[in-house]
Amino acid sequence: MLGHGRTINRTQKLFCVLGKSSLGQFRVKRGFHVIASVASRNYSTSVEKTRVNDKNFERIYVQGGLNNVKKPLVVEKDDLNEQYAAATEQHVNEENVEKVEGVKEESQAVKEAWKLLENAVVTYCGSPIGTLAANDPNDKLPLNYDQVFIRDFIPSALAFLLKGEKEIVRNFLLHTLQLQSWEKTVDCYSPGQGLMPASFKVRTVSLEDNKYEEVLDPDFGESAIGRVAPVDSGKCLWWIILLRAYGKITGDYGLQERVDVQTGIKLIINLCLSDGFDMFPSLLVTDGSCMIDRRMGIHGHPLEIQALFYSALRCSRELLSLDEGSKNLVNAINNRLSALSFHIREYYWVDMKKINEIYRYNTEEYSTEATNKFNIYPEQIPGWLMDWIPEEGGYLIGNLQPAHMDFRFFTLGNLWSVVSSLGTPKQNEAILNLVEAKWDDLVGLMPLKICYPALESEEWRIITGSDPKNTPWSYHNGGSWPTLLWQFTLACIKMNRIDLAKKAVDLAEKRLRVDQWPEYYDTRYGKFTGKQARLYQTWTVAGFLTSKMLLENPEMASLLFWEEDYDLLEICVCALKKSGRKKCSRGAAKSQILV
Repeated sequence: MLGHGRTINRTQKLFCVLGKSSLGQFRVKRGFHVIASVASRNYSTSVEKTRVNDKNFERIYVQGGLNNVKKPLVVEKDDLNEQYAAATEQHVNEENVEKVEGVKEESQAVKEAWKLLENAVVTYCGSPIGTLAANDPNDKLPLNYDQVFIRDFIPSALAFLLKGEKEIVRNFLLHTLQLQSWEKTVDCYSPGQGLMPASFKVRTVSLEDNKYEEVLDPDFGESAIGRVAPVDSGKCLWWIILLRAYGKITGDYGLQERVDVQTGIKLIINLCLSDGFDMFPSLLVTDGSCMIDRRMGIHGHPLEIQALFYSALRCSRELLSLDEGSKNLVNAINNRLSALSFHIREYYWVDMKKINEIYRYNTEEYSTEATNKFNIYPEQIPGWLMDWIPEEGGYLIGNLQPAHMDFRFFTLGNLWSVVSSLGTPKQNEAILNLVEAKWDDLVGLMPLKICYPALESEEWRIITGSDPKNTPWSYHNGGSWPTLLWQFTLACIKMNRIDLAKKAVDLAEKRLRVDQWPEYYDTRYGKFTGKQARLYQTWTVAGFLTSKMLLENPEMASLLFWEEDYDLLEICVCALKKSGRKKCSRGAAKSQILV
């Protein structure tokens, strides 16, 4: 494990001091304080000697606290983007209407979405640092929706990057990296080094002499409902994915080459690759460890975590500077990537042929050459699946453990498997074929179902613990989440199925603005706004905008997805072992993992 240096005690606060007159203003005084142990990490240098204090990195806190953050406004026809109106007025007159080359008329939904996204921006001493999870002016009990979430900010970050605005993303990456070194304690237990917070909030504290202290208050899960472990954000999987996207889109590779960023990446990967008792290359996690952050029976090896883990490993391999210090780590990454891709492709994949094979499984096989390696009982195949699976499609199941396969279709995990090439090219194509064939079930009246089907009756009571928020076809139990649009669009562009993405985006565009940009939709086909859905949900807004921009510039999508890496398929740790007792499973399966 790499050395970590000094950590920041949670009782200490990072702060900048403002005069009373400074609050509520965009510009603030330059004076600030920073703890020495933080400065030692922030002021490290990269190979290209990128300035660490560029864009006044140390002074990025919420200006005036969250109470002063602008609230969303209902956009009227006379409240359009002034710059856009001025530009079009110069080129359009009543007698001779001409289209301005390169300028496309934006819909009212797009214009309102941009205004809402900009109003959700959280600033810190005058500089943007992230976006609020939700920004409904009529919400009197925001709970933790007034915080900046790692996971939720990803579509916002992509929307800003695709628009050419990189400062907010750079600031976000650097400050969440800074929080990585904080001392984290939950009930007298300190989790491993490398963790990042699930979210953070900015608080304004009164001091003497009419001065105020703005402090950054992270949440590593110690305040979360159910104390769930946010593996996708806490283990920094999304952070690494965003770091790669930032460099690809902006061309600013100096950020990833900084010593503090390189150290952060190594801490994350060491944490993810740490040895444990598990026998599989997939990550073992508790329930509620990803976008589905409530009890939904996904503990074990959920597909969503594996797809993000695979992406983060591929990102890290690209981002790490190649030197003697990282050579062993890169080798470990390659070995894990190879094992993980084989494991998911071979054992998670189901289609008509595979289901029929499972249906005929023998059980209780004790052998290294067993066909039914996980002792899956054919009776586990749910009745709905027999009639539901199309002949030309397939998907990756939600989870795999000894004697257990979760046959539910989890949308994010399958879409990100396409984006990251965790699935084979034919599997990726089949996943989108399934979405098209089962459009009414997976898209319905509002894209996209977070999972299908919903847990109902006794199954719902046992698996969710009778969760009143996750009732059948609501929230994480079969609810429809518009934020999944951008992952769907990205997957469709990669697989040359832009028609599917346009169909889904057009469907969402007709409703989102009218429904006030809700967090999720309920009922089997997504007919109603979710019973507890927050309105003006930022990642709903940002997911829609990102999808629109990707469809307008499909070539940008190639910067965000991965193609098949055939070299990984040839890497096998079994070949490195001298013991003849080891028997590799890939010989019989090689034809399957290459197609």
